[in-house]
Amino acid sequence: MSLEPTDPTLDQRQGNSTDSEYSSPILRVAVAGPFFEALDYLPPPGIHRAALRSGLRLLVPLGRRRQVGVLIGFAEASAHPPERLKAIECLLDPAPLFGELDLALLSWAAAYYQQTLGEVLFAALPGPLRKPGPLPEPTRPGVRLTEAGWMLDPKALHRAPRQHALLEILRHAPQGLALSDLKSQIGELGSILRALRAKGLIAEVELPAAPEGPQVFHPAPGPCLTPEQAAAVQEVQASWGRFQAFLLEGVTGSGKTEVYIRLAEAAIARGQQVLLIVPEIALTPQLYSRLQTRLPGPIAVLHSALPERERFNNWLNAARGSARLILGTRSAVLAPIPRLGLILVDEEHDDSFKQQEGLRYSGRDLAVRRAQLLGCPVVLGSATPSLETLRNAELRRYAWLRLTERAGGARPPELALLDIRNQPLAAGLAPRLRAEIATEINAGNQVLLFLNRRGYAPVLTCHSCGWVGECPHCDARLTLHLADHRLWCHHCGWSCPFPERCPACGGLDLRMLGRGTERLEDELSRLFPEAQIARLDRDSTRRRGALERVLDAARRGEVQILLGTQMLAKGHHLPRVTLVGILELDQAFYAPDFRAAERAAQLIVQVAGRAGRAERPGRVVLQTRHPEHPLLQSLLREGYLGFARAALAERAEAALPPFSHLALLRAEGPELEQAMGFLQQARALGERLGAEPASVLLLGPVPAPMERRAGRHRAQLLLQCARRPLLQRFLRDWMPQVRALPCRQGLRWSIDVDPRDLM
Repeated sequence: MSLEPTDPTLDQRQGNSTDSEYSSPILRVAVAGPFFEALDYLPPPGIHRAALRSGLRLLVPLGRRRQVGVLIGFAEASAHPPERLKAIECLLDPAPLFGELDLALLSWAAAYYQQTLGEVLFAALPGPLRKPGPLPEPTRPGVRLTEAGWMLDPKALHRAPRQHALLEILRHAPQGLALSDLKSQIGELGSILRALRAKGLIAEVELPAAPEGPQVFHPAPGPCLTPEQAAAVQEVQASWGRFQAFLLEGVTGSGKTEVYIRLAEAAIARGQQVLLIVPEIALTPQLYSRLQTRLPGPIAVLHSALPERERFNNWLNAARGSARLILGTRSAVLAPIPRLGLILVDEEHDDSFKQQEGLRYSGRDLAVRRAQLLGCPVVLGSATPSLETLRNAELRRYAWLRLTERAGGARPPELALLDIRNQPLAAGLAPRLRAEIATEINAGNQVLLFLNRRGYAPVLTCHSCGWVGECPHCDARLTLHLADHRLWCHHCGWSCPFPERCPACGGLDLRMLGRGTERLEDELSRLFPEAQIARLDRDSTRRRGALERVLDAARRGEVQILLGTQMLAKGHHLPRVTLVGILELDQAFYAPDFRAAERAAQLIVQVAGRAGRAERPGRVVLQTRHPEHPLLQSLLREGYLGFARAALAERAEAALPPFSHLALLRAEGPELEQAMGFLQQARALGERLGAEPASVLLLGPVPAPMERRAGRHRAQLLLQCARRPLLQRFLRDWMPQVRALPCRQGLRWSIDVDPRDLM
């Protein structure tokens, strides 16, 4: 049975490698490009039919180019005349990279998200495999002596003993040595390598990856499970070998990670692989360190910040079955994992699981679909579950596991609202919060301050004429970053030097309004001069390892005040933090998005969860000018679940997700009229479609909330439907017609199924 990329209801378990397929003369090949159907090719001469299996990478002619393709199936005949069909040039790999169920998942994703199968397949491949050429073998980075290094008199480095020692080691390894081997002999290498490289004595080299030998693993002892943790582990284990989705809803600090580890231990003991996905790259180092001490390796880490070589090696270990646990961000759900028996999704509520560009897929939702296809359990963990997941648990589609108590007997933090109306603020802090910060620091505790805005100041204005620094390409103001003395647009990346005079009137009275994390750090250093302060945001953690270094310093007690953006809210264990201050969150309650209240509630609970995670009690102070806001009152009285039940009732009344399903057609062009015209024609096509015109509501088109971005004008058309299958059927019929509209020329446009961002 061939995999049709336009049919999301396909029975994916039947596979596509029957004997009749091997006698078929037509190969169905997916290639990257605007091809919504697989392309037809002939088998290459001289290759036995049995060597042709679905999932193989092929080199195929495409126009005047040669391109990598993936064999996805076979056909008895082609719609094209035989003389127009070309033969594939060669097989690139001896064995398929994708199994039948991998292809089933990727075909389903292409159909559901209205993407080409080639785009989905190539998103699942690491960079080296998207290029023509045989499957590279894994390598590891190393260094070797250059000719100058061989010729150097060893005595020349007598004043640099560590450089001398490294050169002496390399003299006994003409082909070079891996950095990992050198590090085990010498220790930290960074400064030594930089010095020797600058002198021209060593050169970088790629060495074959070391073969895996037998490993003796002595796991670190884990904590005793609470009764709730033990019950959760037992219930998931009862579903081994069949599909079951679980919501693991546990208060912050309740030990969800320990449940993941116990389940992973059990799956690995059964000879299975485990996939654990997290929403942010920043969460992987701490989690990897913990998993490494508890689980037999190897553990493969997959995310976009890894060097290409390391990412490819890890991907290959996952695909060959040698990695026992795969830890990654959303893209890891696309990787082939042949013995996958358990899927874990941490912080399932997080919007970062939804890709916003290119292939717009949800890593969480694909994890559930993958578990369905494989017939294995999937666990969705969160202290603040999304309303969609809570609804599935209420309807018993997902089994609901609850952890209501913090591990180790830690008490939940006390949440207090601090009304700052008419309060004298210093560094954005009310007198009461400043006093509490001083008290905690003097007691030897740590304080965490949350401000979800990076940079120094969000507004630069001229007090003389009223000029405001705005991006010339976006409907947005420029943010001042004092560290590099520039104004930056946080939407398109445009920047300019800080002006010495007002660009409009030439005046000198330029004033910075508002506060970002950079300014807060500066002000706190003057308010609390004796305190060690660490800032965590995208700007301060650009260098690899910067985040881990700051968090490690905090855990050692070397930092008294931690401040940062939502990067601080996600999953970090900071046992010394006893006070959390949440600043300037009021605007989140009034954002023009029906999910704004849900996101704000999740953020408050997640940030609050950093306090009091050990034996020290914790307190959370939320500064607000709207203490009577229903969201805050609901959280204060009933906690997150109470808020969520009220929010679900509102969504049901308004027929919003999870009580309906959405798709968003976006368009952008040099002029707003072009984008709107395209969407109006798309709407007209939709209105003429089908026997059930009322089943799908077409809302708009309207200009996007931020109408101009990166110099282009944006508009959108929202589709709403009560039933997911009806929306999918509509998209399947409508999208080919939209793609054929002549007015699409000169525009960028996209379809986003289950959109998380309506801005």
